Amino acid sequence: MKSHAQRLIAARLGLAVLTLLLVSAVVFAITGLIPGDAAQQALGQAATPEAVTALRHQFGLDQPALQRYFEWLFLILQGNFGTSLSNSLPVLQLIETRLPNTLTLAALTTVVSVPVALVIGIVSAMYRGSLLDRALNVLTLATVAVPEFLVATIAVLIFAVKLRWLPALSYLSDVHSLSDVLRIYAMPVMTLCCVIVAQMARMTRAAVVDQLTAPYVEMAILKGASPMRVVLHHVLPNTIGPIANAIALSLSYLFGGVVVIESIFNYPGLASLMVDAVTNRDMPLVQGCVMVFCAAYLVLVLFADLCQIVSNPRLRQR
Repeated sequence: MKSHAQRLIAARLGLAVLTLLLVSAVVFAITGLIPGDAAQQALGQAATPEAVTALRHQFGLDQPALQRYFEWLFLILQGNFGTSLSNSLPVLQLIETRLPNTLTLAALTTVVSVPVALVIGIVSAMYRGSLLDRALNVLTLATVAVPEFLVATIAVLIFAVKLRWLPALSYLSDVHSLSDVLRIYAMPVMTLCCVIVAQMARMTRAAVVDQLTAPYVEMAILKGASPMRVVLHHVLPNTIGPIANAIALSLSYLFGGVVVIESIFNYPGLASLMVDAVTNRDMPLVQGCVMVFCAAYLVLVLFADLCQIVSNPRLRQR
């Protein structure tokens, strides 16, 4: 890898850090606009004005917003997300208890969605222009247009209410065997996979179709290579970068869709913790959860950019 690619990677890393800094300012400003008094919410409606004032002073809520922001940013750089206003526990501790559950849900969704999307995208590209290709295009386009909360609601009505095959809520305390894991995670994973598979498949198809029109593919066909061999041995090695970019961009959707899914299925993940924090006006906890989601999203987008840079031969040769 030559200096030009290194400069591009360094520029992307710097831009990611700057973006995260700007996001922190936006997150802090927006959470400050949450209606209601966090101290009053924490103490209850029966609290005296003196107690509310004392709690506001204890958590620094009576300080100017700009001062509170820089103090909060300084704490984050030290790995300290502050203290929850609802239960007086460290925000990082609360995040650490829920983050593994969200990562498990995201990992299972990735394991299911990536192979399915790649198969659909590659098959659609191999038979481009055919009836199968048109049917898959219509199916994926329709799936992308359907919001995840509607998919989740329909899934609950069919599999939980009508057929009674799966539980409507995801209680991890009920997991004692592999069959319990499949039952608990089936509907959340299926709902998240719907839109992710559709997006990833369409992007994969576009990347493969672009390579299928290249001269080296025509040469391989003239030499008698079968369509499957052309795709597996010639096309796919040259589409690793675009496909990795498609996977990263599609998976970044998880950090938005998981908020809805965890709320609908009562899944004890980081997103449901953030929703509860918004309800309780627990600003430090909301800020910590949002920053974790934003950082994860930026990591995936940065990974997609790096794959695009590394896989570009013109950049490697400079």
